[in-house]
Amino acid sequence: MLNRRDLLASTMVLVLAGSAAFAQSWNAQYPELVFAKVPDENASGTADRWTPFVNYLSKELGTKVTLRIANDYAAVVEGQRAGHIHIAMYGPASYARAYITGAKVEPFAIEVSGDGTKGYYSVLYVKAKAPYQTIKDLKGKNLCLVDPNSTSGNNVPRFAMDKMGIDPENFFGKVVYAGSHENAVIGVAQGTCDAAFNWWNDEKESNLLRMERKGMAKAADFRIIFKSDLIVNSPMAYLTSLPENLKAAIKKAVLEVHAKDPAAFNKIYEGKQLPFVEVDHKAYEPVVEMIKFVDELRKKKRLS
Repeated sequence: MLNRRDLLASTMVLVLAGSAAFAQSWNAQYPELVFAKVPDENASGTADRWTPFVNYLSKELGTKVTLRIANDYAAVVEGQRAGHIHIAMYGPASYARAYITGAKVEPFAIEVSGDGTKGYYSVLYVKAKAPYQTIKDLKGKNLCLVDPNSTSGNNVPRFAMDKMGIDPENFFGKVVYAGSHENAVIGVAQGTCDAAFNWWNDEKESNLLRMERKGMAKAADFRIIFKSDLIVNSPMAYLTSLPENLKAAIKKAVLEVHAKDPAAFNKIYEGKQLPFVEVDHKAYEPVVEMIKFVDELRKKKRLS
């Protein structure tokens, strides 16, 4: 007859055996998981920021996780639609684009800003000494956007400008897609553009402040002349086709990274963000509707 101690020991053996078999099943079905990040900064900066996190995921999941830094936002969407990218970290508009175009993805974690909000803003930068005070002062000037699938760098600005009665391609002298948030700021600094849209969390964190910390720009050289309504923060999403137990393990690892590997978490956000929290598709329904609206604007323009 088994006593209580023997029974407990037997139970632990079964649990450990089950866990080992669980990990082996992941390795067999998914010897490699691909984690992709949209290029909101240069490739080396993205790699430095996210590699420790990817290494943490590999350790927690017991299977290789590879970081893929996409050339543009669309590459992440296409990769998920094709099933080649298993997990992605991208902006709200990129997730909405993936969802609208048929990618089978589920958002499961959301960034939380340093002030506790789950949102950020699109802002329009000009040089600090430039005479412009509002968007309408920029008529005939050059505008830097980020990427067609950027939330704060394209879609929210177009949505906001439409409300103002502004058609960017007719209002500005030239509209340029810079390719990244950093490049958009550099475009203003170098005079390629007179203004650039970018992401901004609060007075303590923004793309511009990140660039200043890296010696790429001086925040005092720029001034904000427009700030959008609050945008829901960026999601992390995985393929719905992944096994439920694997998705649960990925979610658990991401939600616990701040506690289990604080160095990896702080490398991403430099201590400026709070831990990830759980999220689902419902939080992004307003963004999906905004993307559909912006698509209709483009369609009407092509037909006119």
